[in-house]
Amino acid sequence: MTKSFHTFAVLAALACGTALADEAPAQAMYIRGAFNGWGADAPLLDQGQGIFVADIVIGPGWHGFKVGSKDWAREWVIDPAASVNIALDAPYPLVQHGGAQDYLLVKQSGAYRFSIDVSHPGAAQLRISRLGAPASDGTDAHLGHAARQTLDFTTFDGRTESAQFSAPDASAALRGYAQSSTMQLRDPGAQSITYQETADQPRVRSANLAFDALFALALTEMKQDAVSQIQDGNYNGGAAIACDCFETGERWHYVWTRDLSYAAKLGLAMLDPQRTRNALAFKLSPWRVGATVAAQVAGSAAGLQIVQDTGSGGSWPVSTDRVSWAFGAEEVLNMLAPAERAAFAQQALTALENTIENDRLAAFDGATGLYMGEQSFLDWREQSYAAWIVTDLAALASSKALSTNVAHYKALTLAAELAREQGKAALSKKYQGWADALKKAINARLWLSGAGMYSGLTASRFDGAPMVKFDWLGQALAIITGVADEGRAQEILANYPHGPMGAPVIYPQQADVPVYHNRAIWPFVTAFGLRAAAASGNVSVADAAYDTLMRGAALNLSNMENLEWLSAQPLLLDEAKPALTGPVINSRRQLWSVAGYLGMVIGNVFGVSTSRGGIEIRPFITSRLRRTVFGQADVIALKALRLREHTLNINVKLPKATAVSGYFAVETIFVNGKRAASPIRWEQLGSDNLIEVVLGELLEGQQGIKRVRADPFAQGSAVFGPPEPVLGALAHDARGRTRLLIAPTDRRPNTVFNIYRDGALVAARVGGASWTDSAATPTACYALEAQFVDSGNRSHHSAPRCNDEGMSIAVGDARIASNVQVAGPNERFAAQHLPGWGKPSDTFTVRDVRIARTGLYQIELEYHNSANQINLGISAGVKWLTLRDHGGRVVAQGVIALPHTAAGAMPWQPAHSTALAARLRPGSYLLEASDFYNMSYLQSNSSFGAAGGVDGPMNQVDIFGVRVRAAK
Repeated sequence: MTKSFHTFAVLAALACGTALADEAPAQAMYIRGAFNGWGADAPLLDQGQGIFVADIVIGPGWHGFKVGSKDWAREWVIDPAASVNIALDAPYPLVQHGGAQDYLLVKQSGAYRFSIDVSHPGAAQLRISRLGAPASDGTDAHLGHAARQTLDFTTFDGRTESAQFSAPDASAALRGYAQSSTMQLRDPGAQSITYQETADQPRVRSANLAFDALFALALTEMKQDAVSQIQDGNYNGGAAIACDCFETGERWHYVWTRDLSYAAKLGLAMLDPQRTRNALAFKLSPWRVGATVAAQVAGSAAGLQIVQDTGSGGSWPVSTDRVSWAFGAEEVLNMLAPAERAAFAQQALTALENTIENDRLAAFDGATGLYMGEQSFLDWREQSYAAWIVTDLAALASSKALSTNVAHYKALTLAAELAREQGKAALSKKYQGWADALKKAINARLWLSGAGMYSGLTASRFDGAPMVKFDWLGQALAIITGVADEGRAQEILANYPHGPMGAPVIYPQQADVPVYHNRAIWPFVTAFGLRAAAASGNVSVADAAYDTLMRGAALNLSNMENLEWLSAQPLLLDEAKPALTGPVINSRRQLWSVAGYLGMVIGNVFGVSTSRGGIEIRPFITSRLRRTVFGQADVIALKALRLREHTLNINVKLPKATAVSGYFAVETIFVNGKRAASPIRWEQLGSDNLIEVVLGELLEGQQGIKRVRADPFAQGSAVFGPPEPVLGALAHDARGRTRLLIAPTDRRPNTVFNIYRDGALVAARVGGASWTDSAATPTACYALEAQFVDSGNRSHHSAPRCNDEGMSIAVGDARIASNVQVAGPNERFAAQHLPGWGKPSDTFTVRDVRIARTGLYQIELEYHNSANQINLGISAGVKWLTLRDHGGRVVAQGVIALPHTAAGAMPWQPAHSTALAARLRPGSYLLEASDFYNMSYLQSNSSFGAAGGVDGPMNQVDIFGVRVRAAK
């Protein structure tokens, strides 16, 4: 997830400081690592005689750390060139300059002493010792509580962990609860918590103390996430920003577009629509004061649009899932009373229109009918993309992701609905037409009939094939939005793999990559999977989701950010391969996890959802849920649920428990004693209402589910995909045939290879080290895919290679003209370039671009963008290309992206932007590059601390030239 890894990476990157001149820490020095968020809260205290110590309570994990000053100007590390794994109670010499972080493996929570001895000049030493287990006050949170219940959970390694719940008075109108866990928690601290129901929030009574308590816990955590100020070190100089908003979690005190929007969809908007609306409005921004906006940019003069948070390659349009905002906005609109709704609906349509129109220019691929951009929320690219993608983020930007395209579909349908309501019939018709076409394209281009699921993402440019890679969020969103029809929905639910503890967010997993998105359960994604299962009546998948969500909240005493997939541990220590330990980052009371749990109870167990016209009541109670969770109840009750100006008390009457699998149909609904149909119109409700739901017939529903069982420490073929192979240089013979050399990164006897030409499979299950294409064309592009023979799991595609690498025109060529002077070669770049080109007034033209034959061509800029790291910032280069024929007529124009480029060793080599596609006839053409915009042009980023922030918009890159490649 963006904020988690980005916070880590910013601080770690800052740790490349200058050499230190002295030995003793005359300036205050700190122990800074993953265990304290790389903060400066653990100063080294002078003990005398050259000894400095810091005592820190650390939880389990493989923790990177450094010794550094508060401003990172000074660092001490063990080996600047390599990380060192620390053994306890052993001395390690320190050098006084920046370098690689070192690592401490902690198996059990405890207090650890970091001691630095500088008593001997030139021989500073670090020693780490464990002082003991965290201190306990010895109190029993359950002492004196009359009502108690224990839930036992079997672990992956055959043990049992337990969560205990208690209440001093189970008959109280507003209960207090205590909850404890035997499982070692992710973060050091007490193994128990207490919390209290409040009169301003709903509550559950189910004859199951634990179920009632966990709902109260989620509401308590929602209140903890409800803040009047937000804060992020990248904004406003780290100072607080006033906002009656929801922060993202215990560790993350800011508002991010996708986190908030998915959380709003799952339950926040229903429970606190005003605060959710405030937070959604915070993620809208007009143009920055003084920003120069190019004429090609679409939308209104003020430019109000949805903010794309920092992501791969410098944010938008490499990451394009800002449109997920529509999921949250729709739910808020359903909850607001008519007068309030009208104002927010107008604001929402303006923002959606400006966003949609510019995304259409910058991210829509007319050739496929799909939107380009990174997978939604899976924005730590090393976790879910090919390893080579980090050196070619324009390739990532050119790929298409299921989840992101479904989010675009939601934005289009919501905009069409709002335009229709506001009397803009032509606009509504346009957006509905775009939505219908997008839905058709998703189903035509991403559905994999052999797998019975949608491809989670396509390969990149020069390839574009839908890959045999899957993500649970995208599948679930396709179902709940109606992109998937009922038949496909049932196939998806039956085919998406589930482990013993639930569904992973991606499948198959990435080998030799630590747990975060890879090998992980994310509760909010599970909650969307539950919604999809309930919508299609899949009992098995729903039961798995209920188990996952309740287990996670019970044993962790919180709704965690994520859990390892096969063990459901908040941190799975891998002592044999400590670098694979994870989840690497995790937070308690993660906002969308909290919302997912609340949505599970309100939206699925009690079946409450809202629309503009009223309330739908469709409980999805399976026979297993009825038998194991509500076995002692005849009626379960949701009390004091406030929707608009109405208070609802919902009683669900349960049939007798049964061992037969299925779910119970809704038989009758009564509203204030009168029989009613669902949906219930708002005008049917008074200020206080009793809704009685009687469940009746047991329906078999869908039972299909795919189970995967494996050792969480083993990288077997049932769970993982093979590493992607490498395609060697292409060879050509006199007959025009192309010979491909297959160089797997990890050759295994269980592996075969599939070969793609121009995105189409042309050879399957190739076992040799080479393959010859007798049907090669001069412009053909190839990619390889590895496949395990036994499981069928596949790798990402290799980086593609093409028979025609294209024609390059360097900036030193007389045909290129710019107001920026050519520089270099120099120590940074081996070739001539235009340094810092891209200010709004900068010009760049290439005349006499000669095309010899009719065909489709792709035109790219050769560039370097070092404005920020590849995982940070808002300064992706985003420019407008115009191609004119000899008569001056525009034959092609559009947006290209020039993402941040990986640093690597100097002199740096140029990268290639995304392409402008043009079908051309023979002749001479004029190419012009001019400004477009990126996220740094938005007012919301005016306080951003890095490039594109406080010093003004940043949309500049170094230009080396142009590449023109024949595609077909």
